[in-house]
Amino acid sequence: MEYIQQPSGVKQITDFNWTDIKLSEVMFCLCLISIFLPIKIYPIVFLISSFIFYLDTEKLLVSKWVIFLSVFSLYAVISFFLSYNGETFMATNIIKLLVNFVFLYFAVGWLRQRDNNNLLRGVDFVLHFIFLLVFVQLVLYHKGIEFRMLWGSFSSAQTSELYKPDLFFWGLEDKNMFGARIAMLGFPYILIPLIRFNKVSWGRICWIFLLAYLSLSRTPVVALLIGVFILVWISSNARWRIILVFFISVSLPFLLEKLIRVEQFTSSRDGMGVRLVYWRAFFEHFTAISPLGNGFLSAPEFLGKYAQFYHGEPHIHNTFMTSYLELGIVGLVSYCLFLAYFYLECKSQLQDNKFWIAAFLPMLSIMMILYSGYDNDIVIYLSMVFLLGNIRFIDFKTVRMGI
Repeated sequence: MEYIQQPSGVKQITDFNWTDIKLSEVMFCLCLISIFLPIKIYPIVFLISSFIFYLDTEKLLVSKWVIFLSVFSLYAVISFFLSYNGETFMATNIIKLLVNFVFLYFAVGWLRQRDNNNLLRGVDFVLHFIFLLVFVQLVLYHKGIEFRMLWGSFSSAQTSELYKPDLFFWGLEDKNMFGARIAMLGFPYILIPLIRFNKVSWGRICWIFLLAYLSLSRTPVVALLIGVFILVWISSNARWRIILVFFISVSLPFLLEKLIRVEQFTSSRDGMGVRLVYWRAFFEHFTAISPLGNGFLSAPEFLGKYAQFYHGEPHIHNTFMTSYLELGIVGLVSYCLFLAYFYLECKSQLQDNKFWIAAFLPMLSIMMILYSGYDNDIVIYLSMVFLLGNIRFIDFKTVRMGI
């Protein structure tokens, strides 16, 4: 592989030989593709990949985040067996938890001990392919309703009509989860030119925001706005910062009305309104939650009993509330410490708080309004940002703005 030394001190890959690709790198890329397939084969792909990562790793990873993740997982398994009543859904979720965390452990251990430049080039290529199909899927959805919602919608209930099951072939059938996945892979996709070419790519930013807009989900828009604002701010001079603030100010009314739909926040038919009702039930009936947790996947029972209304979701739309509701103090504390020490592990690879703040905040913002905590999107995101931060040091004073 041939490198050219750039004036900024950045080494840029200029020659790529497909024969240099290892099986483990192929499997990592296949993991990214597998979570978008309509047939849920990703657990098998994750497990096979984990085994191959293990074979390609000289020394197993020992870290504090692994200890706290193991405590969380073990407590979840114990809670599962104490709560299990034969439901397939419960068994599926505990398997998902274990598979995803096993993947994260072996993927990060593998990434930590190798040169990942070649892998990053392959990941970039795969993400191009993934987001092209995301675009095709979203266009098909909009065509199915004759593009009636192309300029926005009035409520979450209305936007959900976009996702016709008979048109589904890529990603997820659920609006919020599909939107979150666009953000969770989209932001690392935006960060890749920063690592490879020492620049912020406005072309990628616009492309991912277009997909987020077409998804009609507020989740990716809010998360991407947070991440992109921080990224541009830390990478730019005073002129670009003024332009950024001006653009946000001008577009804010449209964002609030058409994309975020703030006027619908308290509506029972709005996704955010539903969240507020669930969160209110959590705090008003906090004493109904055992300090040891109410049991694995106990959120439906809790919400059905205490929420003003309940639409059948398996969690409370907040990772940390869900952790406490289901697994109590042990679950919440161990999960928070896992994330904190994972952040420190990342920082040990690249001593730059600015990069890691930009990388972690979009994920945390989505976790505050959606995930259960052990979803495949989260472990993929964490492995992706670890991969990016593992490549090289970034001098943000030399970062360029480009297409």
